[in-house]
Amino acid sequence: MPRVIRARDVDAVLAYNGYEPSEWVDGDWDPGWRTAQSGRRQVNVFHDGPGEADGLERYRLELQAAGFHVVPDQQPGGGRRRLHITRP
Repeated sequence: MPRVIRARDVDAVLAYNGYEPSEWVDGDWDPGWRTAQSGRRQVNVFHDGPGEADGLERYRLELQAAGFHVVPDQQPGGGRRRLHITRP
């Protein structure tokens, strides 16, 4: 069973490795990563802006190297791609 994880833990790994978080500016997202807590045992990571697939792949590699369990996913109905992050 996965352990408790917080979005700030995932944020810290991505920021430490030099990735910039996305930011909502003038009605649109500046490119970068964004995390969203999904219950106590999962965090979702999104890439905003161009290069979504490449961005998510880079984040996946960094987070796996940091010891997280990472599963690529897509929101229902053909929505946004994302990563499900848990602690093993």
